[in-house]
Amino acid sequence: MATKAWGSAIGALLLALALALPGTALASGGRPPVPGTLIASEPLPAANGLADAERSLRIVYASTDGIAGKGRVVVSGALFLPRGAPPRGGWPVVAWAHGTVGIGDDCAPSRNPRSVRDATYLNGWLREGYAVVATDYQGLGTPGPHPYLDTRAEAYSVIDSVRAVVGTRFNLANKVIVVGQSQGAGAAFATAGHAAAYAPRIGLLGTIATGIPYLTGTLPAAADDDAIDPTIAYLLYIAAAAQQIDRTVPATTVFSPRATPLVNAAEHLCVGEMMGAVVRSGLTRRQAVTGDLSAHYARYLRGSAYPSLRVAGPVFVGTGSKDVDVPTAMQEALVRDACVAGSQILFHRYPGLDHSATLNPSFADSRLFAHVVLHGERIQSNCPLATRELQPE
Repeated sequence: MATKAWGSAIGALLLALALALPGTALASGGRPPVPGTLIASEPLPAANGLADAERSLRIVYASTDGIAGKGRVVVSGALFLPRGAPPRGGWPVVAWAHGTVGIGDDCAPSRNPRSVRDATYLNGWLREGYAVVATDYQGLGTPGPHPYLDTRAEAYSVIDSVRAVVGTRFNLANKVIVVGQSQGAGAAFATAGHAAAYAPRIGLLGTIATGIPYLTGTLPAAADDDAIDPTIAYLLYIAAAAQQIDRTVPATTVFSPRATPLVNAAEHLCVGEMMGAVVRSGLTRRQAVTGDLSAHYARYLRGSAYPSLRVAGPVFVGTGSKDVDVPTAMQEALVRDACVAGSQILFHRYPGLDHSATLNPSFADSRLFAHVVLHGERIQSNCPLATRELQPE
């Protein structure tokens, strides 16, 4: 997945990094930067900024390779600073973990305008007085593959985006709430699981997750195997990402000849285009899949597991009752199991809302959750209620 220069100082830097791999020796003495080091920043193009931000910046920072669990990678992202004077000690921080955008470099959120949905949501956090740091994740817009749904890689990218910007340079307080939707909800929950061991000095106050996946080695079945299904795009991204990381895991043994060309297309098509391609091809799950995806990609899918279901700090989980992208039952299973494991969960179900439509309506509840944890007050978990109501059938 080649990195493209895009007419900026950071674009030139990323092109140089692509040519220099492996090594990325940018620090003095020829050593790669320490994870959490800010390498560069520059203003975002106006179209890629947020309306309620006083400053919108693209950032590049060092992180740990989440695929290997060691070694250095360079990750890009964005930083949005609120309007007005910061409070004493600096702005508190929302670390935003985005949902599925694709696995190609051109799909990186910092290279594109935010969707209306995401811009509405992130502007809400800015108006609440939070700075927003938004990672692109490892391999999106920077050298190397993007390990789609790999929770360790996502968590390291989120954590190091925070370490790169917190402090006096941008007047940001070490008071952090990790917020994520869909793929990003998984990243947020994984961040809460990895933070204590990976970066214990990060002031993680709480986690907010909407549309959260819970992959336990088995991919969810389709609601209707014979319906044209845009969510096949997610399966194609898994196949394409697995193929990029390990070329000995070909897609041809589990996808039909009709679907296999879309695996290759998934390496560069962003999610809207990818779903459109699935629909135009008239693909149903029965027509697309010829083998056992969960078994074929078992090794890759191990990376989608959470490090622990017992995580640090309280967690807000928002789930739409009509979610089919990340099935409602899957999300409820995570809530049930995380509660049993000892996590402090505040669970909200949003009747009649699907995967995307849940994000902004949930803000009325999650902003109150954030306010409580920011001020050091205790969240009243509804785990006892949740575990009784969410018993498996």
